[in-house]
Amino acid sequence: MNKVQFEALLEQVESSGAKLVAVSKSVDINDVKGLASFGQLDFGENRVQELERKIEGLAGISADYSRLRWHFIGRLQSNKINALLALRPALWQSCESVDAALSVEKRLSYELPCLVQINSANESSKQGASLNEAVDIYHEICERCKLLKPVGVMSIGANNSDERVIAKSFEDTYKVFESLQKHGAKICSMGMSDDWRIALKCGSNMLRLGRMLW
Repeated sequence: MNKVQFEALLEQVESSGAKLVAVSKSVDINDVKGLASFGQLDFGENRVQELERKIEGLAGISADYSRLRWHFIGRLQSNKINALLALRPALWQSCESVDAALSVEKRLSYELPCLVQINSANESSKQGASLNEAVDIYHEICERCKLLKPVGVMSIGANNSDERVIAKSFEDTYKVFESLQKHGAKICSMGMSDDWRIALKCGSNMLRLGRMLW
């Protein structure tokens, strides 16, 4: 995607009140540099090792890349918690349980915002809390954690060719988000390269776009 195309996309996203997170898991450091040169600051990775490689690689090129904001969006294994926290991500998007939150909390030395990941389509291939559990998980993390700060929810759209089914999964996530807004929820992270337009219509204010950007 060239600069003109990216700016047109960004204008469409931001005019809907959303923020774009560029998911760089399948590209290299030069691709990140290219998008950063267009003004993109928020990037997402789903593997701690790859996140570390990109952060350290960019730091070796220029201190200017320290301004980038990195989001962790993948499953966090317990043996990778210390490595992730050492990288000081801007947002942990994939907190799926109270147990996971407490494992991170006990190793934190700074405030880290997080999102409760919801498996709103109830698909066995996806991680995340059920729709029925999500609100309670959010509140329990708020009560039991001092440094880990829930600021919203995240979900992946239903894996389905029927746009109505995809929209339903986003609508269900948004209902949870709405109920949590009075408790500090500000981010509703929904929408990827194949379904971002549907997500925006359903209330998403943060998109995670990868393949379509490169």
